[in-house]
Amino acid sequence: MTVQPAEFLAGKRIAVAGGGFAGLSFVLALDQLWQGSTLDRPEVLLYEQYSRHESLQKDPYTLCVNGASQDDGLVAIQQLGLLDAVREHSTLNDGDIRVWSDNWKWLSSINPTAYGNLPAATVRITRQNLMRILVEKAEQTKTVLRWGSACTSAERLSNGQIRVSISEDIGSANSSTLDCDLLVAADGANSRIRASFRPNDMTTQYAGATQIGGISYLPGGLPKPIDQDFVLQMSSGEGVCCLYHPFDNNTIAWELSTVGPEREAKTNFNTEELNALKQEALKTASMFQDPFKTVVEATIPNTAFIRPAKEKPAFQHDARLHGVMFIGDANHILSAFEPLGANLALKDGWDLAEQLCRNISLDAAAASYDRLSIPRFQHNFNFSHERIGFGHCTGSKWMFYKYGMAAQRALKKVH
Repeated sequence: MTVQPAEFLAGKRIAVAGGGFAGLSFVLALDQLWQGSTLDRPEVLLYEQYSRHESLQKDPYTLCVNGASQDDGLVAIQQLGLLDAVREHSTLNDGDIRVWSDNWKWLSSINPTAYGNLPAATVRITRQNLMRILVEKAEQTKTVLRWGSACTSAERLSNGQIRVSISEDIGSANSSTLDCDLLVAADGANSRIRASFRPNDMTTQYAGATQIGGISYLPGGLPKPIDQDFVLQMSSGEGVCCLYHPFDNNTIAWELSTVGPEREAKTNFNTEELNALKQEALKTASMFQDPFKTVVEATIPNTAFIRPAKEKPAFQHDARLHGVMFIGDANHILSAFEPLGANLALKDGWDLAEQLCRNISLDAAAASYDRLSIPRFQHNFNFSHERIGFGHCTGSKWMFYKYGMAAQRALKKVH
C-alpha cells in the first residue's frame, strides 16, 4: 500500500512549546500546508508562558526581517501569506551595511539585493507589530493557543509518545500533563525541553567579544551618516568598533565592542552605573568623532546593557530525539554580531512544517529539515565570526583590510 506524505501525522496530536516567532511560524505554516489534504488534521496545541498581552508587549524593539536570499525571514513571511500585512506596518530598507572610519571617512559597503519578487532586501518592523500579525493570524486557525502556560519538562513514554509537563497560570501551583505524538520545542535559548532531552547541551559559548550599548533617542533627528543604513564604525587598528542600527528618524541602537575576557551580562542600570557605562564607552572609543558621543549621551536609561557575544551551534535530530523537534533558539543561538534570531526562527518554523507535510515518516522529515536548517545556521554562524574578526582587527590584519576596502572603493567608482 502506498503511504501518503504526512500520513504519519494524520489525526495525531502536536504540542508546541513556545509562542514566539518560531512556534507561531510553525503552526501557521502547518495550517496553511494542510489545507486541501484529505487526511485528518492533526490536533495542534501551542503553549506560551506569557499571557497574550505580555507576549505582544514585551521587548519593545525594532527588528529587521531580511529578504536577500531564500533563507531569510522575509521569504517565510511571504510563504505565510503575510507580506502585505507586514509591509503595512514596516519600512522598506535596501539592507546596506556601510563601514566608516573613526573620523567618518567612508571605507566600504555591503549592498544586498532583494530575493525574487520581494519588495526590499530588509524591512524594519517593531517586534510588537510582527508578533501581533502572527498571533492574530494564528487565532484564525484551528490551533489551540494556551497563553500563560509553560512547558516545563518532557519525557518519552514506553508507547513512543511524549509526555509534556505544563505549568498553567504562571505563578500558581496549577499543573498538568499532556501526551502528544510530536513535540515541537520553540521555547528559546534556555529551552526547558532541551534540558529534558539534551541536559548536557545547556551552555553557550563565548565568541570572544563583548558589547556595551543601548538605544538612544535624538529629538532633533538622527544625524548623517547614521540616519538610514546599518553602520559599522571602525577604529584605525585599535580593535574597537561600533554598530549603529537606526530604528526610525529619532531612535537608534548603538553597540560598542572590544575583544577580551568574557564580561558578565547586565541590564537594569541605576543612574550611577549608567553614567559609568557612558564614560567607559567614550574612553574606549575616544578616537571616534561625533556623532558617536552625541548618541552615547542620549542613551535611554532602561535600554543600556553589557552583552558578551554568546552562541550555541545547531544540532541534528538523531534517533534519540524521535518525536521531538527543536527550532529557533531552542536549537541554535547566534551571537549579537549577527542579529538574525527572528529571521532564523521564522524560516525554521516554515521549513519544519513543510518537511513534515512532504515526507512519509517523522524520521525522514527530521532529516530533511536538518539538511535545510543546519547549513542555514552555519552560514550565519561563520559570518558572525568573520564580522567579529573584521570589526576588531589590529596590526597587519587592519592594514590588509584597509587596502582591501580601498580597492573595493576604487572598483565601485569604475563601475
